[in-house]
Amino acid sequence: MNYFLKANKNLLTYALILLIVIPIFGFNFFITFVGNILLLLFLIPLLILILVFIVFNSYKSKINTCSKCGAISLGSNETCMNCGAELENISKNSQLDKKPSESTIEVKAEEVK
Repeated sequence: MNYFLKANKNLLTYALILLIVIPIFGFNFFITFVGNILLLLFLIPLLILILVFIVFNSYKSKINTCSKCGAISLGSNETCMNCGAELENISKNSQLDKKPSESTIEVKAEEVK
């Protein structure tokens, strides 16, 4: 009997803890604990996907393209490393960044007789 207690000390410890914890907290505690772990297993990949999307959009705003050769560069270079032409920033070409006066058409009303 003494050998059994020495060999299975961890098993006996965990069994005693479970016998004390289950009556105090009940099975509801263990069901919610397992449910929360499963919820985390599904939400962590979703969080990683959102972070990748944010990082992708931040890099997308820093992309420059060459209007002559079509080479793409990342960063604040003003000239193309391939052909030496001036680079166009994609974010500068965006319609959302333009001033309203640059993108609207002036219309003058005339009276028809």
